[in-house]
Amino acid sequence: MTQTNNRLLDELAKLLTDAAGAAQGVQREAANLFKAQGERIVREMDLVSREEFEAVKAMAQKAREENEALSARLAALESRLRDEQTIGE
Repeated sequence: MTQTNNRLLDELAKLLTDAAGAAQGVQREAANLFKAQGERIVREMDLVSREEFEAVKAMAQKAREENEALSARLAALESRLRDEQTIGE
């Protein structure tokens, strides 16, 4: 009877080990499926990459700075022109 119990327990342990392995396989498959589906959705949304976003952000910052510099230069030239017109009067 002891030998039968040991064999039964061995078979049960083997069955549980196989079930755990199968569950891990299903988990991996599900994770891969969800990842692939997520990547497909992101591709279809036509999102930009982080690198592209950062490049455009840097370009916008540079353009903003150049715009501010040109605005200041224009204001100085307009002021100078007004001063020259006032002196000429």
